[in-house]
Amino acid sequence: MSISTLESCKKRKRRPKLFGFHTFMESGCPISPTGAFRDNVRQFLSACGELEDYKVEGMSIWCTLLVHESSSIVFPLYTIEEHVKHSPQPYCDQCRCSGWANHYMSKRKYHWIIPIDCDWNKPLEDGVFDLQTHILHGLIHCNGFGHLLSINGIEGGSGYLCGREIMDLWDRICTNLRTCKVTVEDVSKKKSMDLRLLHGVAYGHSWFGRWGYKFFHGSFGVREQNYNRAIEILSSLELDNIIQDFCGTDLCREMKQIFHHYRDMSETLLLTLKDLLRFMLTVKSCASAQKKTIMTTTKPSKRMTLRIKSVVKDKSVNYKRFSAVVAKMDSRWSARRLESAAEVIVNALQEQKAENLGRGGGMSRQKLRDAARMHIGDTGLLDYVLKSMNNVIVGSHIVHRAVNPATRLLEYTIHDLCDGAGISEPGPEISDEPLPPLALETGSDVYSEVVYLYMNVLLNYPESELVALATQAVLDSKHFVKEWPFRDEDDQFLRFKCQVMPSFVDSETDLTGKLPPGELVMIPLHSTVLELKEAAESALRDTYCIMENLVVTDVGNMQKLDDGELLFGAVESGSQVWIQGYGIDSDSKLRYEGGNDKWIVKCECGAQDDDGERMVACDICEVWQHTRCLGIEDSGTVPPLFVCPRCCSSFAPSRTESSF
Repeated sequence: MSISTLESCKKRKRRPKLFGFHTFMESGCPISPTGAFRDNVRQFLSACGELEDYKVEGMSIWCTLLVHESSSIVFPLYTIEEHVKHSPQPYCDQCRCSGWANHYMSKRKYHWIIPIDCDWNKPLEDGVFDLQTHILHGLIHCNGFGHLLSINGIEGGSGYLCGREIMDLWDRICTNLRTCKVTVEDVSKKKSMDLRLLHGVAYGHSWFGRWGYKFFHGSFGVREQNYNRAIEILSSLELDNIIQDFCGTDLCREMKQIFHHYRDMSETLLLTLKDLLRFMLTVKSCASAQKKTIMTTTKPSKRMTLRIKSVVKDKSVNYKRFSAVVAKMDSRWSARRLESAAEVIVNALQEQKAENLGRGGGMSRQKLRDAARMHIGDTGLLDYVLKSMNNVIVGSHIVHRAVNPATRLLEYTIHDLCDGAGISEPGPEISDEPLPPLALETGSDVYSEVVYLYMNVLLNYPESELVALATQAVLDSKHFVKEWPFRDEDDQFLRFKCQVMPSFVDSETDLTGKLPPGELVMIPLHSTVLELKEAAESALRDTYCIMENLVVTDVGNMQKLDDGELLFGAVESGSQVWIQGYGIDSDSKLRYEGGNDKWIVKCECGAQDDDGERMVACDICEVWQHTRCLGIEDSGTVPPLFVCPRCCSSFAPSRTESSF
């Protein structure tokens, strides 16, 4: 569905501003703010956004229309201002899992959202923050610390925007508005492969590393040195040694063929797994571009068509039942509703197949969604289920999802379990066993060979605990962060990072531990000490909930300066200063981003803070530990009464080992 500029504009009451997608938020396009994020975002909304005439859950919405220069597609970028005092969910789960639980709670959150294509001409609805289908969803607190929550490119459901383009836009927004830090939880996949593992081995960093995101913290006690060492171990696996380790297995011959083929192709020497994977991914990207050109200019012969069909039939694909997928979902809908929605989608695909006289032919995501909406009114439920349906078994049918190379639209197809389309027997669950020998001729499908190496070398390396531990360490490293260093411009302003030092009265309350980050304050070049106090007081009151009544009394390192003295020449611009005062509301429920609950994490893996993984608390000592470290499967239920091993050993009487 192509949306022309004229059609998109007609749906608005006034003539909107249009910005080029690929240049929007570059320096000077359209703004170049130099202040703190809390001020820059207001300038952004004034210059780039059009205030909508409706609200979502009481929150104001601004819309910015972007034009994709090559396709002339117009689509909205929404900015939503969330005031935490009136928010149903004031605390930030992302801050809690990122190690920022101690940050003072910011007064406002700003959400940047590009909805899925089919919702571009529709108003936003309540529950918009809970949808996982957004092309882009980023959140930044008014103190400049934020989180990238969702990126969905072509494979994620977008019909026009690829992941790289979306990520470029997000990076320009953060850079232009002078964000401090942004985290991302990298759970992105390419088919069956975790990209943080594949790209980590091939390039030394995650997919997000292209934009400067670096290791922040790992789960299950993984530290940065563990992560770096694991990447080094996997990247330096020598191809000749891999062949030796696979000797005596059924996979050795295929491994040799793949290594030999790409070594012959490469102009440089391929010695390690890193060299090979990086070269294969480069070949894959080039082959994809050539394939698009060939498909538009040539028509395959009948013999070639038959050959392609036979190859597809021989390819090994693992399927899983949708009921098993539902059991592992953390969804606000019940499993029964999810399965019921899946059955409606399958019925719509069956009707489409019957209209085509059983000859196949897929349905685009939008067409399938519209057909299912005739029976289900909850569009959020439909979007959630559609995103989860790929290579899944519903009843006696297989639902497959793929991008149509001709239309570049995501299409869904359905096959009977016994009709021979794609598999000869059903595979109800994903198998952890090594993939069988390749059915394709070496080099004919680079992507399948990358998957083959990923599954067999990285996930199922024979008899090597070191490789297994390194792989697990990389997979347990999901949290990455990008930091934008503080810049002091060469202009007519002084800039200071103002760090709050609570007064003695406040420090006796709950404001203990590591102090949160300082706040940027910008004042004219010839300002006095008093004007710095007033500017810092205003900035902190505007930013943090507990500082609405803050009164700044002193500025550290300036006690010898009178309030009327000039700062220029006395204090260096760009330095950090300590702010002292009173009036911090330490009794407020809106103190910290992570909430007011106190918990203790002490797991045998070394974790001492919430890392976002599944945990259980001991009913005696109330200490939280990972369920995985306690031997409880992710799909397993936690016992209603749980006592940790430490408490068991302390309460249970000691027993001598029986001779029997």
